[in-house]
Amino acid sequence: MITANELRNMTKDEIAAKIAALKKDLFALRTEVKAGRIEKPHKIKDIRKDIARCETVLKEKANVK
Repeated sequence: MITANELRNMTKDEIAAKIAALKKDLFALRTEVKAGRIEKPHKIKDIRKDIARCETVLKEKANVK
């Protein structure tokens, strides 16, 4: 789990790359759920929250002038 303070220290490009990686992980976890072989289903919730946290920090950076 990544904190908002860690994200605020990153650049916009680094955050965008982090979002892309998290979405890829989320897709992989969802396919494992469909196949019925997921061991830690709580990871889906954690990744969704991390993506939301990243997008929130990106929005904050976009609003700062």
